[in-house]
Amino acid sequence: MEPAVSLAVCALLFLLWVRVKGLEFVLIHQRWVFVCLFLLPLSLIFDIYYYVRAWVVFKLSSAPRLHEQRVRDIQKQVREWKEQGSKTFMCTGRPGWLTVSLRVGKYKKTHKNIMINLMDILEVDTKKQIVRVEPLVSMGQVTALLNSIGWTLPVLPELDDLTVGGLIMGTGIESSSHKYGLFQHICTAYELILADGSFVRCTPSENSDLFYAVPWSCGTLGFLVAAEIRIIPAKKYVKLRFEPVRGLEAICEKFTHESQRLENHFVEGLLYSLDEAVIMTGVMTDDVEPSKLNSIGSYYKPWFFKHVENYLKTNREGLEYIPLRHYYHRHTRSIFWELQDIIPFGNNPIFRYLFGWMVPPKISLLKLTQGETLRKLYEQHHVVQDMLVPMKCLPQALHTFQNDIHVYPIWLCPFILPSQPGLVHPKGDEAELYVDIGAYGEPRVKHFEARSCMRQLEKFVRSVHGFQMLYADCYMNREEFWEMFDGSLYHKLRKQLGCQDAFPEVYDKICKAARH
Repeated sequence: MEPAVSLAVCALLFLLWVRVKGLEFVLIHQRWVFVCLFLLPLSLIFDIYYYVRAWVVFKLSSAPRLHEQRVRDIQKQVREWKEQGSKTFMCTGRPGWLTVSLRVGKYKKTHKNIMINLMDILEVDTKKQIVRVEPLVSMGQVTALLNSIGWTLPVLPELDDLTVGGLIMGTGIESSSHKYGLFQHICTAYELILADGSFVRCTPSENSDLFYAVPWSCGTLGFLVAAEIRIIPAKKYVKLRFEPVRGLEAICEKFTHESQRLENHFVEGLLYSLDEAVIMTGVMTDDVEPSKLNSIGSYYKPWFFKHVENYLKTNREGLEYIPLRHYYHRHTRSIFWELQDIIPFGNNPIFRYLFGWMVPPKISLLKLTQGETLRKLYEQHHVVQDMLVPMKCLPQALHTFQNDIHVYPIWLCPFILPSQPGLVHPKGDEAELYVDIGAYGEPRVKHFEARSCMRQLEKFVRSVHGFQMLYADCYMNREEFWEMFDGSLYHKLRKQLGCQDAFPEVYDKICKAARH
């Protein structure tokens, strides 16, 4: 009884403290208290429920049988919207707080919400090397299933909660993208419900214009109901080399060189200052040196970016064997390095051993509970951006990031950008090597002002024919947005498919200057 009484007394004291200070004060100034006591346990319950559900559905093979029925229900909703006069735009009925994007879209309150309950893996065809999935399938689901049967996606974006639909309608990248391109480039077919309620399947050879226009369109051409994605044989481990590099010129040369070597299955860089970085290269393997095995995804292990930083601090190279699934989700536990701002002691060994098994909190729950005051504070004093620029512009880009926002660490991820139709492609007619520069954290530039500083950064990215990932806050006006993205095919299809009265234009959906 005594432990229960003590726990009850502690809970009562905590509630009295919240009552005195006010919930908003606690959420803003002592957010870690709320996250540790409530969001971590709740996130764990969410994860267990969805894991068990996905396992049961796949084992019982119920998803394929129910899929067609669910698609017909979506068609019925769209046709009812048309019969009622098409008075407002349509959007998915998924609540905005459930998305991984930190952006809060108010359009959900004014648009017709179409309920899309499609979250299952439908089929794995190892002969054709294809997995067919519904749009709300997460990367955590995909790795749990595919890795267990010896397969994987060529490009498997980092965070567990990222969904197939978000990675297609937005974009996705991983350290294998220098070989395979962005997430959209490993997709072989999309199935959509159009503005008139009709069903269409598109591939590079069938309805090809739509196939190339869908990526980055943010659900403004139709509702995605399934996708077919390439799979490749997986191995048990990633043999990962760590090499600290100093001096910006040496960093850019080394990173470019390793990104051009296709024998590297994975290439990644973490930049800890303008002239200090660790470049990592990896290959999949079934062989392992037991003394160098590092199960970095285990709850008690140091956060990955802190582990990597030790190689820089000790100025030594390293070689480790990391289990494949641990490697894929190496940044998940610390949400890259964002969790250090929410739980400052989260990487402490005591916290990791006692509570690390509950980490990380769901990004969706963090959004749901942040409140308007905290959201505005984050918007003005926090940066979460991914800018995609040609590899040849990397030195200039890193100087620009330093001058405009000064956020470290910075994530560097190379990718090949094929010359294909659509919103995003190289300036010339040939594929080009690009790099994703990811900045997540509190800017340390003096007198940081979100709008002006980000507009400066966006201007630079446009000037080098780069692109901004659309999950993040975008401050461009309409003219600037369509200078960055090629809208020729997109606008043609919106007119052909009757999207102009059914879905908002992508700019109106995601840009701060247009959102209402």
